[in-house]
Amino acid sequence: MSRILVVDDDQQIRLMLQMWLERDGHEVHLAEDGNDALDALKLETDGFDVVITDIVMPDKEGLELILELKKKYHKLKIIAMSGGGQLHPLTYLRMAQGLKADKTFRKPLKTQDLLEAVRELAAKTD
Repeated sequence: MSRILVVDDDQQIRLMLQMWLERDGHEVHLAEDGNDALDALKLETDGFDVVITDIVMPDKEGLELILELKKKYHKLKIIAMSGGGQLHPLTYLRMAQGLKADKTFRKPLKTQDLLEAVRELAAKTD
């Protein structure tokens, strides 16, 4: 079982991902934006195996979060996702890759693709 932190400002997306991941046997924690995610990381003594983050969010958005996570938590695996915003989703995802996100997905997500990515990345944290 892996510990996953899901970060998205859309409650429906958070709950959908939580359902998919818990059905796949993972422990899931939720955060509404990058600031909530950083708070969760500080509070969780056991840490997380994978962070799944949206890119376009209020307050601290996903690109800022990825940058901070890669500086503070070098081994933490990150999946970035985007449905777009002011820019095309692929532009955001290319930026996330440039910041060393381990995997990227365009919304809407395909359940099986995301679960396979989580399993693969979580196995690399062992």
